[in-house]
Amino acid sequence: MMNTKSPSVPMPDIGNTFSEEKHIVLHLGDACDFLKSIPNDTATLIITSPPFNMGKEYETKTSIESYLSQQEPVIGELVRILRDKGSLCWEVGNFVKNSEVFPLDIFYYDIFKKKGLKLRNRIIWHFGHGLHASKRFSGRYEAILWFTKGDEYIFNLDSVRVPAKYPGKRHFKGPNKGKPSGNPLGKNPSDTWEFVAQEWERELWDIPNVKANHPENTIHPCQFPIELVERCVLALTDKDDWVLDPYCGVGSALIAGLKHNRRVIGCDKEPEYLKIAKERIYSFSEGTLKIRPLGKPVHVPNGNEKVAQVPEEWKHQPGVSDD
Repeated sequence: MMNTKSPSVPMPDIGNTFSEEKHIVLHLGDACDFLKSIPNDTATLIITSPPFNMGKEYETKTSIESYLSQQEPVIGELVRILRDKGSLCWEVGNFVKNSEVFPLDIFYYDIFKKKGLKLRNRIIWHFGHGLHASKRFSGRYEAILWFTKGDEYIFNLDSVRVPAKYPGKRHFKGPNKGKPSGNPLGKNPSDTWEFVAQEWERELWDIPNVKANHPENTIHPCQFPIELVERCVLALTDKDDWVLDPYCGVGSALIAGLKHNRRVIGCDKEPEYLKIAKERIYSFSEGTLKIRPLGKPVHVPNGNEKVAQVPEEWKHQPGVSDD
């Protein structure tokens, strides 16, 4: 349910068709059709998680070949819309059939390469919870493919530097001998990201996925955590640039953009998701939207919680430890 609007806070003006005059565009409809209405060289950052072909409520499961062929026209439109100095971040997991894993990022790579894009990083997003597999190891990661259109692209590294582990480290030889060897603003977070307090420095992004007890949880079954998008927004765009999510769902990528003063474009074919996206944007403008703080430590049980203790009926079974 939407929050009651305070008269002192102006209602966000959300357009449903693209216009340079708008700050927020949210369109209900088919992504490929909508993208055709956006001019060339508009978006500085395109970031999304497309349907994974898993048979979720918003998609029809088909063969891997058919699924990828359906995505090619959308990708073609996205490449057209992307600015020369822009970036495209494509977040995907695995398609699984009969316990056989098809890594979607590998399948997608050739499509983007054929369109002339260049891969800058394959980023791993790690999360601690998910479905438990019985015939293979349980999946606990997804991949973000970061492509650029050209060799000259926006990369604001200083916006996303992280505290150095050893800031006192110094050069031990050469012309800078004895001087600090790091950067006073921190170090490069690398390409596997783990989001814990004061730690953007790993290449593993450990961000909780949005489940029942997550403050951002809605009805969407595969919801983006807002903080997953924030680093991309900060590093790959400047203020007032356009951020586009062609499969925006409940609007998490849009909120990440608005949080850092970017203009945003979203599209989704599900009316219920778009309704929630609008409500979340209104709540964000009021300052009432619940957002997991960027960099908040991932909860680690201290062992005293009941759910962290070995059940009594398990303790005497072979191979079970009390620890």
